[in-house]
Amino acid sequence: MATDAAFMEYVAEQLSEAGVVTYRKMFGEYGLYLDGKFFATVENNRLCLKMTEAGGRLLGNPEIISPHEGAFYFWVKSLDDRAFLAELARATCAALPAKKPRKK
Repeated sequence: MATDAAFMEYVAEQLSEAGVVTYRKMFGEYGLYLDGKFFATVENNRLCLKMTEAGGRLLGNPEIISPHEGAFYFWVKSLDDRAFLAELARATCAALPAKKPRKK
């Protein structure tokens, strides 16, 4: 089951307090970026957050899922609290390595 475009738009809106949230189609699903840094996917109408210590602490005891082969993410089940989602996205991005510059 592929993600509905309306669901993707809803997720982006819920995360909008975090900063500049963008998304793009990736392999039939969506990749999410915060201020240009890849931090999550939306697959099968589920928000899948890259696994970091900071994200795990904020989520408590998050369920780990494998939305596609070889990948493991935290499943963010509740999308209701915009302030919490913003904090979660910012903490996750801060814990991820810096974006590598593109080679010419």
